[in-house]
Amino acid sequence: MAGGQLRLGHSEGNLANPDRYRPSDGHQNRGNMNCRITKSFRLDAAHWLPEVPDGHKCGRLHGHTYTIVLGLEGALETRMGWVQDYGEVSRAFAPVLDMFDHHCLNEIEGLENPTAEVMAAWIFHRLKTELPLLRDVTVCETSTTTAVFRWDG
Repeated sequence: MAGGQLRLGHSEGNLANPDRYRPSDGHQNRGNMNCRITKSFRLDAAHWLPEVPDGHKCGRLHGHTYTIVLGLEGALETRMGWVQDYGEVSRAFAPVLDMFDHHCLNEIEGLENPTAEVMAAWIFHRLKTELPLLRDVTVCETSTTTAVFRWDG
């Protein structure tokens, strides 16, 4: 770090104390230390896209091994040293995982046209109340196709 050092020694006190990670260059920002965390989940599900033109390959029933990534942002909690417990994120997502994994997505209310984009928005709105720090949901349909839903509201 130009002009300063990053304090990481055990002598800095509590290891979870965010102050130990502030630059010691005289330009310390004493505001909140915001961080971003992500938690990923994998599931297998079938679907078809009913709105595509006749003959489009996605109009036929097929499946994917999806990766769903939940992005959360917030202040680093001083005592614990984290934004949110990953276990809490997993518990919040568990009902969605159970609903999606090894099921046909078209049969879920609100996912009659289950594109990756629609899935990401659906998941976001389903989890936002339980995970208020949730900022975005990424749905990876394949290793090369991804949709990200971010809430601007």
